[in-house]
Amino acid sequence: MGRWAPGARGRLAEAALELYGEHGYEQTTVAEIARRAGVTERTFFRHYADKREVLFDGAGALRDALVTAVAEARPETAPIEAVAAGLDAVGEVFVGRHAQSRRRQAVIAANPELQERELIKLASMAAALAETLHARGVAEPTAGLAAEAGIAVFKIGFELWVTAPEERELAQVMRESMDALRSVTATAR
Repeated sequence: MGRWAPGARGRLAEAALELYGEHGYEQTTVAEIARRAGVTERTFFRHYADKREVLFDGAGALRDALVTAVAEARPETAPIEAVAAGLDAVGEVFVGRHAQSRRRQAVIAANPELQERELIKLASMAAALAETLHARGVAEPTAGLAAEAGIAVFKIGFELWVTAPEERELAQVMRESMDALRSVTATAR
């Protein structure tokens, strides 16, 4: 096993997804993941706190892409439109990652512990989004409502994207989901 072989983090993530798909999350050990990736267990723990965190490694980058796009939206942009810009940026994070995202989502859907961790990730994203909207001068309850609505759009859009029989751009699915939200909140005439 090459202790310092390049690409260990990516190999560990791929090995974990493969093993979780083959044997289930609960039955897969860190030792098996490390062995499949061609590294030591010590190397695994250098990259990840535990086997669960392999599935949530990109949460920080996802949150950063979302809040950066919202923060950089033009000052006159309505809160929900700033959130829509953030969701477009999130879509870019997932370009070329449909198959991997689909496999990851299947693992999470099969395990209540991982579902709980996914909800924590989404709550963290909503809090960061609300904080960013506050920094833009959006007061409560508008900031919280826009943030929670944005995360709901992300959650529904992501689920539609990973379960779609054909591969599409996540950003487009997010735009369609945001349009659906707008139609729900539109005033009847």
